[in-house]
Amino acid sequence: MTQTENHPQKNHRDIPLKFCFNPDYLDELATKYQDTYQQAQPFPHIVIDDFLPESVLDSILSEFPDPKKIDWQKFDGAGSKKLASKTELQMGEMTRILLYQLNSSTFISFLEKLTGISGIIPDPHFVGGGLHQIETGGYLKVHVDFNRHTRLNLDRRLNLLLYLNKDWQDEYGGHLELWNRDATRCEKQILPLFNRCVIFSTTDFSYHGHPHPLTCPEDRTRKSLALYYYSNGRPAEEISDSHTTQFQADINEQLKKKQSKVTGKNVFKKLLPPILIDVKNALSKKP
Repeated sequence: MTQTENHPQKNHRDIPLKFCFNPDYLDELATKYQDTYQQAQPFPHIVIDDFLPESVLDSILSEFPDPKKIDWQKFDGAGSKKLASKTELQMGEMTRILLYQLNSSTFISFLEKLTGISGIIPDPHFVGGGLHQIETGGYLKVHVDFNRHTRLNLDRRLNLLLYLNKDWQDEYGGHLELWNRDATRCEKQILPLFNRCVIFSTTDFSYHGHPHPLTCPEDRTRKSLALYYYSNGRPAEEISDSHTTQFQADINEQLKKKQSKVTGKNVFKKLLPPILIDVKNALSKKP
């Protein structure tokens, strides 16, 4: 018996490797878009159309699992209603090849030149990333992402989203929205079109999402690939503290509670007789 016949995955490499990133192509993209990326508002980002050869994404799309085909991680709460893959073993072979390419040294060099961030580290586990799929009625409320990879103990710095939605109509919704630093206003909407790549910097203030429920036909879904990139350390001005994904509503509620406490203190001070305030101030000045 030959080695191939004895191997439990004898057809594992029947599909030849048909795609590798051309470093010259990536270098041209980085040179072309690096200023636009770093100066973009409301936070650094870029939208690149026709990012890959269509034949590559056609292969990815042909093996993209149906909502009922695999054991998806299901989110169905106030913050999100979506599906996400749990492991790369749920993905097709060409999908895995592409994800490995997006984690390669060649692609990391492109990201570093584009974004100006040095020491970028890919995530081989695709935590929170991989395949994303949203059915009609689904949504992802405005949020900031978790900022630490607990398994690798690294700081999250970049998101890459690659959309797989052919003939996607504006009225279907599903726009990626980028919001201002205070999470009070949408600054940009991006339609999730086929072969559109969006890359953006993730900080504690990079609010984004698609908060409006999808209105696409029931036989369609919003499909994307998601990859996140990290570094060992980051600028202090990019963080407030270590946290998981935080949604806009939760953050606004926290701000209201803080403001309520401050208001309560002010009211209490106004109710105190002036003589008691003078005594308190005098005592606080004693050595």
